[in-house]
Amino acid sequence: MENNNPNNQINIELSEEIAEGTYSNLAIITHSNSEFVIDFIRIMPGVPKAKVKSRIVLTPEHAKRLLLALGDNVTKYEDQHGTIQLNEAPAIPMNFGGPTGQA
Repeated sequence: MENNNPNNQINIELSEEIAEGTYSNLAIITHSNSEFVIDFIRIMPGVPKAKVKSRIVLTPEHAKRLLLALGDNVTKYEDQHGTIQLNEAPAIPMNFGGPTGQA
């Protein structure tokens, strides 16, 4: 198979809609023997229901590559901006101080 791209570069297109991004403040990761599934969710204050905003399905090999790439980028970020402080993760469902349901 002949490679028409002399530098082995891939042209990646980014639509305006995708470029805006999707805010997520919760990710749930599940896996089977053949894939990893990452669901990105946005939980809003006072709203007892949340929707999955994006789902990414990866092979185990690509999941590990993502793990390594993310770790590398966090290290580079912390080298520039200081250590990222982690607070204790709240239990799900998160209470944002909104009204609670009553029976």
